Amino acid sequence: MKGTYLGEFQEIVLLTILVLDENAYGITIQDEIAKRTGREVSRGALHTALTRLNEKGFISSEYGGATAERGGRRKRYYQVTNLGKNALQEAKSVRDDLWNSVPKVTLQRS
Repeated sequence: MKGTYLGEFQEIVLLTILVLDENAYGITIQDEIAKRTGREVSRGALHTALTRLNEKGFISSEYGGATAERGGRRKRYYQVTNLGKNALQEAKSVRDDLWNSVPKVTLQRS
């Protein structure tokens, strides 16, 4: 499973890219994670996660057109690959199996 393992943050990043669909680029991913999780994510942490996900083949990216609002710089848009979608499904399956195996009484608060 080495190389295809998804850490919690990587899983959140992949899911966020899927949520944002065609509008998934650095700042929107960062903002969406903060909005949905309450976690402020540094650009460096996000960049590291995106680099690792790309190296695993879980995401791909392409540059959009240059815009005046960004001083002529282009946005880098991210997409989840089929391999990334499969990794998410596998992670969800493992988590669901574990959650379903926890005795209900164990989850009750005392």
